[in-house]
Amino acid sequence: MPVVTLLGTAQDGGRPQPGCVKPCCSDLGPEDVRHPVSLGVMDEHGRGHLFEATRALGEQLSLWDNPSLHSVVLTHAHFGHVDGLGLFGRETLNARDLALYASPSMLSLIANTPQWALMVDQGVFEPSDVSPAQAWPLSEQLTVEAVAVPHRAELSDMHAFILRGPKRSLLFLPDHDRWDETLAYHGAASIRDWLASMDIDVALVDGTFWSSDELSGRSQAEVPHPPVVESLERLGQRKEGDPEVVFIHLNHTNPLHRPTSAESERVTSLGWSVGEQGMTFTL
Repeated sequence: MPVVTLLGTAQDGGRPQPGCVKPCCSDLGPEDVRHPVSLGVMDEHGRGHLFEATRALGEQLSLWDNPSLHSVVLTHAHFGHVDGLGLFGRETLNARDLALYASPSMLSLIANTPQWALMVDQGVFEPSDVSPAQAWPLSEQLTVEAVAVPHRAELSDMHAFILRGPKRSLLFLPDHDRWDETLAYHGAASIRDWLASMDIDVALVDGTFWSSDELSGRSQAEVPHPPVVESLERLGQRKEGDPEVVFIHLNHTNPLHRPTSAESERVTSLGWSVGEQGMTFTL
């Protein structure tokens, strides 16, 4: 059966974040390093499918036991989600005929970015656009569905993805702007209703900031992500039949990076989870 591995749990900057001299990034040991968010999916044939292409690609492939890669899937164009695309080229992996799944607007950006367009011309990638209208198979036991969600669209739109296996389904939602906007976009009254409408068993959701206190003078309009405290208020205590909700894409300032923090204990006391690098989910 397909197995999903969480290859990174951090926001685009990783942990420690470049230039950060705050306590959250100081005196970190190797065990405290967190890669930008990414998923590795191994299908039933042992073929690897990578969700997001980060600059930590080498470390993430090593964490994932260096599988044979067959495809890359991109959610959107923000830097930490795509800055590893160049590593598939001749200078490093020298990949060939790698399926590259993304939305039409993301593929248009690739076609108009000289370095990435050259890689397509060289046969590194074989682009395929994805549509929220239908699922597509990555293998006989693994299908993927794109889910459009509102998020800053300076360069491309944003799609979450649903992965469906023989037994379970998983939602990968590393970024979106606000719950009000996302739920209204999909005509859902609550997070529970939305997840139930998609028949989700595991939801990996945007947990970038614990609260707006982390924004250091910036407004939430400048850095729109739903704070975890708001998500918890909307979700409340986990109930029987609820999907597993796991918070990912954590900013370097987020106290959820520390398993012993009061904030982490609050998440787990309500029955939800914080993503851990290397965590696996069987579909």
